[in-house]
Amino acid sequence: MQRSGGGLLCLLLLLLAGGCHRKLNSYNGEYRSAREMVRLKKAGRGPNGRPLGKTKEKTKNSGAGGAVKTVTTRPRRTGNATGTLREVIETARSYQGTPYLYGGTTRLGLDCSGLLQVSFAEVGVTIPRSSNEQALWGEPVKSSDLRPGDLVFFGASPGARSITHVGLVTVVDAEGVEFIHASTSLGVVENSLESDYYLSRFVRAVRPRL
Repeated sequence: MQRSGGGLLCLLLLLLAGGCHRKLNSYNGEYRSAREMVRLKKAGRGPNGRPLGKTKEKTKNSGAGGAVKTVTTRPRRTGNATGTLREVIETARSYQGTPYLYGGTTRLGLDCSGLLQVSFAEVGVTIPRSSNEQALWGEPVKSSDLRPGDLVFFGASPGARSITHVGLVTVVDAEGVEFIHASTSLGVVENSLESDYYLSRFVRAVRPRL
């Protein structure tokens, strides 16, 4: 009886060891050998064939300046702006993470139109202060003809025509259009113009008079 108990104990320990090994090398419920895990990691892909690394998205709704979608692991798309507009975009991007502050125009906090005003001021260009005035500062441009440096304007709700928010286009490429703005919820961020949230609130776009 003593020998039988010892055998059962050894068997139990072996099963537990196997279970731990299985847990350490499992992915989404599937067992993978240590060698296969190493091979997949070296190839830069997960066991399901997808690239390693996770993307995180966060969405908040609080007016046109409040809904944001951030991707934390995707590298920044550089865009193709040149000259003065490139400097303006780089300046705006230097404010990323700055908190939203109504009426603010400093790195302690700023609002959407304030972000554009200080970004253009950095290159010696004076633009109007409010988003409504900025919407008249330039030539109207179709959303299908946008390019980096254009200003995009939004309403507070889907279908609204009254302008309450403004952003600066930073990238236009095969992946789509991105713009930078001061979100009321997360401060200065870059978002995709093609998201349902922003497309439904898009009012107009203008090309700056430089």
